[in-house]
Amino acid sequence: MASRASRDVLRRGLSVLGLAIREQPRIFAVAVAGSVVFGVMVIASAYVVGAVVGDVVVPAIARGSVAVGALALAAAALFGLSVLRVVGIFGRRLGAGFMQFRLQAAYRRRVTRRYLDLPLSWHQRNATGTLLSNANSDVEAAWHPIAPLPFAVGTLVMLVGAIISLFVTDWALALVGLAVFPALFTLNVVYSRRMAPRQQRAQRLRAEVSGIAHESFDGALVVKTMGREAQETARFAARTGQLRDALISVGRLRGLFDPLLETLPSLGTLAVLVVGAVRLRQGAITVTELVSVAFLFTVLAFPVRAIGWVLAELPRSVAGWERVRRVLDATGEMPYGDVTLDPADPRPATLGFADVHFAYEPAEAHLPGTQVLGEVTFTVPAGRTVALVGPTGAGKSTIASLAVRLVDARSGTVTLDGVDVRRLTAGSLAGTVALVAQVPFVFDDTVRANIALDRPGIGDEEVWAALRLAEADGFVAALPDGLDTMVGERGASLSGGQRQRLTLARALAGRPRLLVLDDATSAVDPRVEAAILAGLRSGDPDTPATSILVVAYRRATIALADEVIYLEQGRVVARGTHPELLATVPGYADLVTAYEQAEAEGEQAGGPGGPPRPYEPVIPLNSGLDVEVDR
Repeated sequence: MASRASRDVLRRGLSVLGLAIREQPRIFAVAVAGSVVFGVMVIASAYVVGAVVGDVVVPAIARGSVAVGALALAAAALFGLSVLRVVGIFGRRLGAGFMQFRLQAAYRRRVTRRYLDLPLSWHQRNATGTLLSNANSDVEAAWHPIAPLPFAVGTLVMLVGAIISLFVTDWALALVGLAVFPALFTLNVVYSRRMAPRQQRAQRLRAEVSGIAHESFDGALVVKTMGREAQETARFAARTGQLRDALISVGRLRGLFDPLLETLPSLGTLAVLVVGAVRLRQGAITVTELVSVAFLFTVLAFPVRAIGWVLAELPRSVAGWERVRRVLDATGEMPYGDVTLDPADPRPATLGFADVHFAYEPAEAHLPGTQVLGEVTFTVPAGRTVALVGPTGAGKSTIASLAVRLVDARSGTVTLDGVDVRRLTAGSLAGTVALVAQVPFVFDDTVRANIALDRPGIGDEEVWAALRLAEADGFVAALPDGLDTMVGERGASLSGGQRQRLTLARALAGRPRLLVLDDATSAVDPRVEAAILAGLRSGDPDTPATSILVVAYRRATIALADEVIYLEQGRVVARGTHPELLATVPGYADLVTAYEQAEAEGEQAGGPGGPPRPYEPVIPLNSGLDVEVDR
């Protein structure tokens, strides 16, 4: 079984190398040509050195004088061969390096583009650290054997030429070569088979260590506030200890085989000298031929190792390639259509849900999916504000994701201005709809860059207008460098409410025709939140003409909506105005009143911004999410 697995690794590894050659044939040809030139010059050098020793050095010793002309000719020949070897080395290394780094860059881009094409459900099933490892260390591992590959191909040409030269020189010396070279190959094959499982395990553990590290860093606030430093340290230490042991196992195997691979050519050289001395005494060969063959064995020791390097790296290459291929072959992308909404249309958009059903895909294929929405039908009329209200798990955030097409409905349709969102182009959808999510994300950049995002037509004037609408212009103006202030990683220098207002300003700067707020002002003071929503409905010429779908909890926010949709267990239970639902739907009245009472009690207790909602989502300890209030 182990032998079959090793042969399979060799076969798959060679197929990966074949793919690399097919993708970069010209560069590979340049690198191999350089390697072949080097190999031919190595063989030529052996015979030139033999000729120098046999025809110049030995006669000079016999005569007690040196022929200057012969010595100059020998020096010129050696110098010329050295120059050609340098040219070969330069071509080989430049071509191999260019090919390797070009493949790595190309596949990092392919993996990243694939990440962008794959739906949100796929990303939710894969840890961020693993995805980072796929795009970085796995791509690097997949193409790592490319560096020695042209050298190895040139070495094969050199070995064939060397064996032919040995037979031309003397059959006995050729038999020594035929014994040494297969032994080298056999040793390399055994080495590759033993190394394969070790390299695969080490590559897998690299990804796991990356995943744990990313998760711990991302959830640093939760780890610190919950006192989980020791547990997280122990979790990371356990996996890094396994990676250390795996790499030590790889090192031990290399420590065992490397001396053998180094010694075998030296033993071959010794055997050549012994056999050659006998053949020289018999008169079968000359001193020139003996020196040439001995020198050839000496210089062949290093190039032959190139074949071993390729074979040794194949297991790691296969492991990396299979992890990369898993991403490239992943299914479930969300292709866009070819319908474009008029980008110059100043009117607010109309959002429609018609008999929408949705279930999240399971983490494992054999498990059933989690049904979230069923028979959801409603409309957000142009220019109107609709509030989604419901307990945790009712499907509010899923509806927000469907509205901006982060996910697609299993059945039913979601439309913008009567057009199925699946038929819209990516640019049209992004230019029409903007989502402000529950957890604000701020880039480690300036305030200006975070809001403008290099979008055309958004200058400082538009940035300040969006900040004013998001009630963020005051605190931005008070920052040390205003719009040029660096906000730190994930906006670390800002409060939760300030981050939420920046992300709201980012969405408003693009003047969307539909704005989806998924509890996007939960960390903002209620008075500021009311001012923001009132500003969006003011009808001011500087305010984008937009329809609003808002996931709301506070009574003041809900009261501003033209219509409220009340959800329970993924279904629309009731719809109407806020006063109508308070009077006719007990579950709605209990939910809104409970939060209002809890908020009032928090304010009386001096809490900054009120207590957590009684139905606040449970946040996993390692999720990296945090709930903050405005400073």
